[in-house]
Amino acid sequence: MSSTGDDAAVGGRCAVHMPRTARTVTDLPRMGRFPAVQPGQPAIERLAPTSELLGFRGPTACAAAGITYRQLDYWARTGLLEPSVRTAYPSTSQRLYSFRDILLLKIVKRLLDAGVSLQNIRVAVAHLQAADHGDLAGMTLMCDGATVYECTTPQQVVDLLKSGQGVFGIAVGAVWQELELTLGRLHAERTDTGETLVGHDPADELAQRRNRAV
Repeated sequence: MSSTGDDAAVGGRCAVHMPRTARTVTDLPRMGRFPAVQPGQPAIERLAPTSELLGFRGPTACAAAGITYRQLDYWARTGLLEPSVRTAYPSTSQRLYSFRDILLLKIVKRLLDAGVSLQNIRVAVAHLQAADHGDLAGMTLMCDGATVYECTTPQQVVDLLKSGQGVFGIAVGAVWQELELTLGRLHAERTDTGETLVGHDPADELAQRRNRAV
């Protein structure tokens, strides 16, 4: 059974360090593109998975973040990470997550797997949600299992490693690129029209070309 994080041991006080040094904004490539039309129709517009016009339903968010629906539901109900596009209220609606929401879901999963307590993860999530979009892309998170540190320069990472504690790092920009590629292959929903958009999977397109060639 997958853990939702509620049974994680409560660790020491979480210190998400926010150095006041200048940050480098990473210019990330926009890999995935969504056609704003159904298959078989001419492509009129293509949207990046990071577009504010796109939202992703719960099952898609789970697949992209590598979590179970039970975890997703629990984290939303307890306020750890609620969808920013559309909540499950009223009960007839379905949750709709933004790209940024799913990025944080992936980070939460990695922190939880590393043994970070849910209490400390909540502090880290609140900090990440408040971060500027560009700052988030260039951020590196370091964790020793109890404390989460934000590093914005290579020297800060080196200094932390020299402390002699066992730490692991999460390069948010790398997670960003991985997620963008993944979501580009999955279905999305336009937030302005409610239209379901079909993701573009190069592997499926290659298979279709091979079938036509036979």
